[in-house]
Amino acid sequence: MLTKVIQHVARMLVIIVCACVAINFAWADESVSSPAVARPRIGLVLSGGGARGTAHVGVLKVLDELHIPIDAIAGTSMGAVVGGLYASGMSAHEIEKLCSSLDWQDAFRDRPSRRAFGYRRKQDDSNFLVHYAMGISTDGFKMPLGLVQGRKLTQILRSSTVGVADIKDFDRLPIAYRAVTTDLETGEGVVLSSGDLVTAMRASMSAPGVFEPVEIDGRLLVDGGLYNNLPVDIARQMNVDVLIVVDVTFPLYPRTELTSPLSASNQAVSILIRRRTKEQLASLGEKDILISPTLGSMSSIEFGRVLKAMSSGEQATREVREKLAGLSVSETEYAQYLASRAAKHEVSPKIDFINVDAESQRYTLLVKSATNNLPGSKLDFNKLNDDLASLYALDVFESIDYDVVRKGDQNGLDFHLKRKSWGPNYVRVGINLEDDFAGNTKYNIAARLILTELNSSGAEWLSDFQIGDHPKILTELYQPLSLRYRYFVAPRFEFGTRSLQVLDNNKHVAEYRVRATQGNLDFGREFGDWGEVRAGLYRGKGTSYVNIGDPNLPTEHFNIGGYFVRFSYDTLDSVYFPRHGAQALIQLDADRTGMGADHNLNKVFTQWQLANSSGRHAVVVSLAMGSTLSAKSGTQDYFTLGGFLNLSGVSTDSISGPHYGIARVVYYRQIGRGGSGVLELPAYAGVSFEVGNTWNKRSDASIDSLRHDASLFFGADSPLGPLYLAAGYDDRHQTAFYLFLGRSF
Repeated sequence: MLTKVIQHVARMLVIIVCACVAINFAWADESVSSPAVARPRIGLVLSGGGARGTAHVGVLKVLDELHIPIDAIAGTSMGAVVGGLYASGMSAHEIEKLCSSLDWQDAFRDRPSRRAFGYRRKQDDSNFLVHYAMGISTDGFKMPLGLVQGRKLTQILRSSTVGVADIKDFDRLPIAYRAVTTDLETGEGVVLSSGDLVTAMRASMSAPGVFEPVEIDGRLLVDGGLYNNLPVDIARQMNVDVLIVVDVTFPLYPRTELTSPLSASNQAVSILIRRRTKEQLASLGEKDILISPTLGSMSSIEFGRVLKAMSSGEQATREVREKLAGLSVSETEYAQYLASRAAKHEVSPKIDFINVDAESQRYTLLVKSATNNLPGSKLDFNKLNDDLASLYALDVFESIDYDVVRKGDQNGLDFHLKRKSWGPNYVRVGINLEDDFAGNTKYNIAARLILTELNSSGAEWLSDFQIGDHPKILTELYQPLSLRYRYFVAPRFEFGTRSLQVLDNNKHVAEYRVRATQGNLDFGREFGDWGEVRAGLYRGKGTSYVNIGDPNLPTEHFNIGGYFVRFSYDTLDSVYFPRHGAQALIQLDADRTGMGADHNLNKVFTQWQLANSSGRHAVVVSLAMGSTLSAKSGTQDYFTLGGFLNLSGVSTDSISGPHYGIARVVYYRQIGRGGSGVLELPAYAGVSFEVGNTWNKRSDASIDSLRHDASLFFGADSPLGPLYLAAGYDDRHQTAFYLFLGRSF
C-alpha cells in the first residue's frame, strides 16, 4: 500500500515539474515574440540669442554625459549654428573646443589684415582715413546691406562641416536638421530643410544691418529670430515624440534701465520677439522639457563671455537632470547611436579639380591662378583660406565661397564669387582737423573716387579731390599689363597747393604758398602685398608766392621736367598704430633742362620705419632724410618738419629747407578697447623721442645742429581715423599742443 502511495506522489511531482517547464517555455516564447518597447524620438529646439546662444554648447555636453540621443534639431540664429554643427556629426566637446579657441572679434571682422592687402590698396589706407568705401552710381551712394559679410565665419563653418558638405537633404545628415530664417522682403518665415548646410546656418544668424543678407533661391534671408526665435512648432513637425527646448532669449529691460533711445528701441524689438516665443512655450506638452540657462544681462554681442555662457548651459541642464533621466539609454545603445551619427565622409578629401560657377566665369583664371597648388593634394583649410585671403585683398569681392563636390570618384571645389553689390565704383573720404590751442586751426577734407574693373585686366581710374589748407586734385589711370596685376602703366595728372615757412634765426620771415601742376607717365611692377617699383617721366610748372610776410618778396615761377625712380615697401599691420611690420621708401627725382626744367637738379629722399610689439606694448623706430642736390633749388624743392612726431615741440610745417633728417622712437601702450567687432575703438597712451632738423646747406648738418623733441599723447583708432591729444616739447624752449583727427595729408 505504501509503495503505491509513493509511486502516485512521484507521478504527480513529475506532472507538476513538466507543467512548470512547459509554462516557463511558453512565457519565454511569448517574451521573445513580443515587440521591444521603442525609445521615444527626441527633438532638440535651440533658440537664437547671439553670444548668449553659446550656452547651447553646455547643454549638449550634459546631454552627451546623460546618454540622451537626439533625433532632430530645429534652431534659430546662434541656435541654428550650434545645432547645425551638432547635426553634422561634431561632438559637444568638439564644438566647445571650437567656441573656446575662436577669436570672435576676428571672426566678425571681414576686412583682411592690412598686411594681406595688395600694395595699391595699402596706399588707399595710407592716404584716406575712413576704412570703408561707399559705392556710387547714377542713383547716388550705395552701401552694403550689412557691416559684416561673414567671410571668416563662413570659412570656419566650412572647415568644421566638410565631412557632410555633399549632403543637400538635411534629413540625411547624421541628425535631421532645420534652420529658421526670415525673408527680408516679405517678413515671412523660411524654414530651410535642404541645400547647403553652411549657407543655411549663415542665413539664420544674419542679424539685419550687421550681417549681409544671404540670398537663397532669389530670396534675401536674414536672422530667423525676427520670425520665430524658439521654433518649437518646427521641431514638432519632424516626427518626434518629446522635445528638449533650450531658451536663451534676452530678458526685457526693467524700467530703471530704459534710459536712452537705443535701450527703448532694443526693448521694442525684444517685445516683438518674446511675443512669438511665449506662444511657442505655451505649446509645450507634459513630456517636453524646458531648459533656461541663467545668463543675466549678458548681451548678444558679448562673445568674450562664451565660457561663462557654456558653463551656464551645463548648470541649467543639470538642474533638470531628473526629468531628463527617463530619456537616457544604455551605454551600449548610446555608443551605437554615436556611431550611426558620425560623419562617414573623409574630413580632408583629396582635391582633383577646381570649378567656378556659371555666374563667376569671368574670374575663372584668377581663381585657378590663386589655387593652382590645390589639385592633386589633400584639402588644407589653412592654405585654402590664405588663397582666398589673397583674392579678398584685391578688394573687389563681397563674398568668396566654395562647395566640396563629387563627380564620379573625384572630389573638387566649386567656387562662387560675388562682386561687391555696392560696386564697382567707390568713394572713400578722409578728414584732417587740427587745433594747436593757440588760435590756429587747420583742416583738409578729401575724397577718392575709384572706378574699378574697367576691363578684364583689372584697370581702374582713381581720382582724388581735396579742399582745405592743402587743396589738391589728382587723377590716375592704372592699367595692369598681366592677369596677376604685376606690371602696369599709369598716366596721371596732379594739381596742388602747400605752405612753406621761411625762418631766419628761428624767426618767421614769411609763409610761402607753392602751387604746382604736373603730369606723369609711370611704369612699374607691383610685388604682391609688400612692395612696388615705379619709374616715370614728368613735366610741370608752378608758382611760389608770399602768403604771409613782406609783400616785396619775389614771386617765383618755375618749370619742372625729368624722370623719377621709386622703390616702396610696406608690411605694416596698421598705418596709425602699427604693432608689426615695416615700411620703407626711397626715391630719386631728376630734373633735366632737356625735358623742360629750368635747371638740372637731383632730389633724393628716403623713409623707413619698423614696428614691433609684445602684449599691449608697441615700439616704432623710424628714420627719414632727404637732400636737394643742386645749388639752384627753389622753395618748391624744400622739405618741411614740425608737428606731432615730426619734431613735436615745433608747430606744424614751421621749418623747411632743401635738406632734412629726422629719427624717432615712439612707444605706446593699449589702454582700452571700447565697442565691439567692427565698431571697436582701441585707445592708446604713448611717448615719443625725436631728433632732426632742416638745413639750407648740407655742410650745416651736424650733431650739434639737431633739435631734440619729445611728446606725450593719448590716441584712439576711430572709424574716422586716428584721434590724438598730444603735447610736444623742444630743447629750444618751444612747446606745442595738438588736438586733431587724422594725419597730415
